[in-house]
Parts: sequence; structure tokens; C-alpha cells
Amino acid sequence: MAAYNIKNLLSIFKNVDKITEGIKNNIFKKEHVEAVATERYQICIECSLFDAFGDSCVAPGTQPCCSDCGCSLAFKIRSLSSECPKTYWKAVTTEKQEEIIMNQVTKNQENGKQ
Repeated sequence: MAAYNIKNLLSIFKNVDKITEGIKNNIFKKEHVEAVATERYQICIECSLFDAFGDSCVAPGTQPCCSDCGCSLAFKIRSLSSECPKTYWKAVTTEKQEEIIMNQVTKNQENGKQ
């Protein structure tokens, strides 16, 4: 059990950008992200690795989560640059692509206000 937790904790440092992206998208909801999240969640709830009670969550109290990677599904399914560890769903975009898109959207919104 301890090795499992250490493996997942080390994964947090490796994937901090993806985790941050998922947290940000969970707080600041966008229609296109929610559409992807809904589709992904439907796949997750049918998976044998779905942990509704949080027994395998890396961060306690963040259930439901994936018992394979320990990620909170509220964040993982909203990280467009993340993929399912069992490849049941793929990344939609890279983090860099999403950053470019969001910068362009922000720029367009600012230009529209002038």
C-alpha cells in the first residue's frame, strides 16, 4: 500500500500542470470543457476502476476517483491535456495548444470590448 501511495504522490509532481488545468477548469467552467468532461465521466462510471468512495484517491475527500492513478475525476476529466491511464479516452489537446487557444479567446474578448 505504501508503494502505491508513493508512486501516485510522485505522479503529482510529474503532472502538476495537468492537475492545475483540471482544477482551473473545474472552478471556471466552460461549455466546451464541460461537454468533454460529461462524455469522459460517462465512460469512467462504467469502468471497473471507478472509485465512488475515494478509497484509492491520492487526495482524501476528492472522490470519485480513478483507482488506477488515484486522480480525482472532477479534475482529471476536465484536464483536456490528460488521458485515461487505461486509454479509454484520450487527451483532446496539449497544454500548450490550450494555452494558445485561451490566449486568443481572451484577446478576442478584449478587442470586442473596445
